[in-house]
Amino acid sequence: HRRPGRELKMAGPEPGGSFRHCLARLSALRLQPGSEQPSGGRRTELHLLLDQLISDSCGPAAVDVCALLVQACQLVHLDQAHLVSKVCQLIYHLLNRFQVTFDEQNLNFLLFYCISSLKQCSSWTHVEVLQALAALVYNNGPKCQKYLPDLLGKTGLLVQFSDSAQPNMELRTAALHSMANLCLSVPGQPYLDEPYRSVCFQTFLSVLQSSKTSDVDDITFCVLLQNALKGIQSLLNGGKMKLMQADQLGSLLAVLKKCMFHGLPGLSIEVPAALYPAPLPQYDKRSPVKQEQPEPAASKTTGNRRKKSKGKQKKGEFAEEGREDLCDTGKESIRGVDMLKLRLGDTCASDAACVPAGKDHLSSHCTSWKRISSSESEYSDAEGGIQSKTRSYQAKVRQGALACFLSTIKSIEKRVLYGYWSAFVPDAPGIGSPQSVSLMTIALKDPSPKTRACSLQVLSAILEGSKQFLSVAEDANDHKRAFTPFSVTIASSIRELHRCLLLALVAESSFQTLTQIIKCLANLVSNAPYSRLNPGLLTRVWNQIKPYICHKDVNVRVSSLTLLGAVVSAQAPLPEVQLLLQQPSSSGLNSSGSGTPHRFNSSEQWRKAPPLEGESPDNPAGCTSPEPCWLIRLCISIVVLPREDSCSDSDANFPSGSVYEPSPVRLESLQVLALLVKGYFSMAQTYLLELGEVACKCMEEMDPSIQLHGAKLLEELGTGIVQQYKPDSAVAPEQRVPVSTVVTFWTMMLNGPLPGALQNSQHATLQTSACDALSSILPEAFGSLQNDQQILCITLLLGLNHSETPLVKAAAARALGVYILFSCLRQDVMFVADTANAILNSLHDKSPNVRAKAAWSLGNLTDTLIVNMETMGQSFQEEFSDLLLLKMLRSATEASKDKDKVKSNAVRALGNLLHFLQPYHVANPRFKEAIEESLQALISTVLSEATMKVRWNACYALGNVFKNTALPLGEAPWTTQAYNALSSVVKSCKNFKIRIKSAMALSIPSKRECYGPTEQFCQIWDALVEALQKSEDTEDFLEFKYSASLRTQICQALLHLLSLAKSTDLPLIWRTITANGDAIKSYVLQYMKCGIEENEAGTRTDLCERERKLKGAIEHLSGIEKQVEGKAGLRVCGYLEGILTNHANATELTKS
Repeated sequence: HRRPGRELKMAGPEPGGSFRHCLARLSALRLQPGSEQPSGGRRTELHLLLDQLISDSCGPAAVDVCALLVQACQLVHLDQAHLVSKVCQLIYHLLNRFQVTFDEQNLNFLLFYCISSLKQCSSWTHVEVLQALAALVYNNGPKCQKYLPDLLGKTGLLVQFSDSAQPNMELRTAALHSMANLCLSVPGQPYLDEPYRSVCFQTFLSVLQSSKTSDVDDITFCVLLQNALKGIQSLLNGGKMKLMQADQLGSLLAVLKKCMFHGLPGLSIEVPAALYPAPLPQYDKRSPVKQEQPEPAASKTTGNRRKKSKGKQKKGEFAEEGREDLCDTGKESIRGVDMLKLRLGDTCASDAACVPAGKDHLSSHCTSWKRISSSESEYSDAEGGIQSKTRSYQAKVRQGALACFLSTIKSIEKRVLYGYWSAFVPDAPGIGSPQSVSLMTIALKDPSPKTRACSLQVLSAILEGSKQFLSVAEDANDHKRAFTPFSVTIASSIRELHRCLLLALVAESSFQTLTQIIKCLANLVSNAPYSRLNPGLLTRVWNQIKPYICHKDVNVRVSSLTLLGAVVSAQAPLPEVQLLLQQPSSSGLNSSGSGTPHRFNSSEQWRKAPPLEGESPDNPAGCTSPEPCWLIRLCISIVVLPREDSCSDSDANFPSGSVYEPSPVRLESLQVLALLVKGYFSMAQTYLLELGEVACKCMEEMDPSIQLHGAKLLEELGTGIVQQYKPDSAVAPEQRVPVSTVVTFWTMMLNGPLPGALQNSQHATLQTSACDALSSILPEAFGSLQNDQQILCITLLLGLNHSETPLVKAAAARALGVYILFSCLRQDVMFVADTANAILNSLHDKSPNVRAKAAWSLGNLTDTLIVNMETMGQSFQEEFSDLLLLKMLRSATEASKDKDKVKSNAVRALGNLLHFLQPYHVANPRFKEAIEESLQALISTVLSEATMKVRWNACYALGNVFKNTALPLGEAPWTTQAYNALSSVVKSCKNFKIRIKSAMALSIPSKRECYGPTEQFCQIWDALVEALQKSEDTEDFLEFKYSASLRTQICQALLHLLSLAKSTDLPLIWRTITANGDAIKSYVLQYMKCGIEENEAGTRTDLCERERKLKGAIEHLSGIEKQVEGKAGLRVCGYLEGILTNHANATELTKS
């Protein structure tokens, strides 16, 4: 248990005066002669002193408490049982009231005293001693290592007293309390060793597995269970307890499931000793007798409900019967029987409970629930205090079990957890089969709002991160199957979760629990694969949550907006959500009480100002939308409009005098706007300039969070526009936001608060977001901005690149990497040079994040150098500083030795820089060493154990190097190293994408001389032939999908080598063909007949192109055969002609 507040209290004119007086009297007793064996008078005085201290309410200093307890223990000998009992009561009393920090010496003394008392004193004192021990070890576990063998060893005192054979239940409970407190972890301190953890875990588990005997009262048994649950939770939270064994985890989950329903009215369940994970859903093995007798079971349940009418009504809680009618709890996959004495009401059985909830529908549900709870509540009549107390303790057990389950979820991997999915998550019940219990049973039926909220927290934790597990779900189209596929079972579970949570939403009255329901729904929506499910689920969620946007409780409003945000971001864009966004604004928004009835009317009139320049009156954003989006309008109004008088917040934490909605509501509205813009930009673009004004207004406010969200909204707007103009965009040109409107939009931003946000050094996060927003400007629009605005953007980014805040510096470096690709800037040599210097500065920053962003920008900058070289020719190369180029080469080489996130772009930059070098650079002695080092860096990266992306980029970079004819390719020593590295990778790399890129690099040199001597050329040939034969050898099934592309690339490389081969190469080539001719022939024929496909480089090769390459190789070999001694050339040529003939015959057969 957590002990009650232990703050130091001050009482009376002289704080602690009375306490100090008692302490002085104790000291006096110690100093008197014969204190070793106190006389009757002294013993009486000790009794009186201890009684006074126990009853005294004055607040001592912590040091006084420590000294007093030590002195008291020194005065009381272990043969004086009554005094020992009182001293232990005093320890428990003081440590539970005051925060006391013990030094190691005093703690050891007191622990030794308690342990000795347990060993020597009468058994009737043991409960008080154990309570004192529990108070001493609380948060002091790491300091108790010395006494762990006495307490938790094989014959340890706590192990003995907590044993199931212990007849004294009070003693067993106190021992468990001490053991649980010992298991509490202290941050930064060593935790219990494994043997002791195991002993404690098994002890707690055996307690939870035990059943209540008739001689134990309910409250005592509840306290026993609470202590065991708290102990297991502490073990799990300590971070050391790993539930690796399946039987250990299964046993724990079984007892937690049992305790989750402990004392829940109307339920009688039997859970097996252990739950077992299931790779596929298991079917419940239920008693046929129960299935054949549904009516008696129903009548029995009705009888139980009659008894419950004697209970006491709790304010704000629903009746058990009402929850029963709505409860639906799915199947679970365990061996054993869960006998659930529930009545499945008409509401649950029909789909009427899940129809879109408009005003009348919700009103009728709420009315019926209130009627039930007031007339048939479990707690409606006065009842004895003992029953109320029992129910309270039982609820605490359920809450403890759920809290322990939450800790269990956090301590195991999700893939392990999902093996037990069906034991805790509802599934649609089969026809005629009885209901099984799940977390939703508690959420719908438990009379305690806190317990309901706990169950929803656990369900949320299970759903969090479940996207991969749920991604297999798919609704069945064929209902006549002999079995139910796993995908259909998961889809059924998802549907049932939606249904139950929406029922709970309608039924709930507690605002805190209501918030948890909505958060749980948001987690479900964020992870469910709606694109694979039949439409309608999101419509039900949408229509039932709309009224809660105007709920009187702030937290409910915030969570409702969070849920709507989850809906609009769920696999966006979804056609179902698109239709929901176009619903009339008034649909389902008038029925949640204490809302804002005038919000929508007033919001329609917001900002009805004359159109801005470049904006037509009928078409504000230059685009059309069939219907305004009510959610965008709502969120805008929440953010910018003053709050309505009728909106009264129930949470006192938010100032009632504020002009606007409470900050959390406004922030969540801004989040929803950003998600809407991201997922449904075609709808949001109608409001582009209006949303721009919202972003401006937010960035002008004083609240840093509002400013930050305004900047993030601006970034999403900018990104949405950029996405429309990408070459692969599916948006038709006439449907895009016109460039003139985009220019107007960014002019408004740059004339507004954006520059101020960029220069707000007091708010680094805002500066970072403003940098990201500025980098999202459309390149075409940037070129049309006024010259002074362009200069402003560049100056701000170059300046922020020298920020001392890593976040800001990283964002500025990334933004410069975006700007360097703008066509209107990249040809400006001065801008390129300024940007290069700024990026190189960031590339040497101590922050890994800054270096990673700078490396990405350097890669982009070198891409620009190549584009300029190809479009502007030698003029740009000559104008670009040699010194800066050398500096870039050296910096990129150094960065290629950094972490993988930096390295991947550093090697990309190296490839571009080495491609960019001109003959006069290569001849320059200053460049010679830098070129050699950079090439060695690339070669070593290709052969390294770095990530796939790094090695792929290194292969790509070497391919770029091979394009530069100014480099001594084929002559320099590094050439052999580069070819050997690529040959090794193409044969043996586990990742097929890297193999493909290395084969591509090997096919880039355009002259035979570039491949070096015959021996090296033929080694490359042999490596490619071997790689072709190994193109299907992989241990990773996921790599198979790239094997066809790999074969295509290798075949192209082989034909490329043949089209360059010299006469001296052919004998060695023929030797390889002789050994592997059949295999090569089959792969080349397969390559020839593949038809049109897109290769790894993104270029398309058709049938004619492939035939042309083969014929080109044959013609080249025919031309040199006269120079060949022997018949090798003729044989190779004949071999290729045979392949061409076979291909032609196969093509003819296909046509005929």
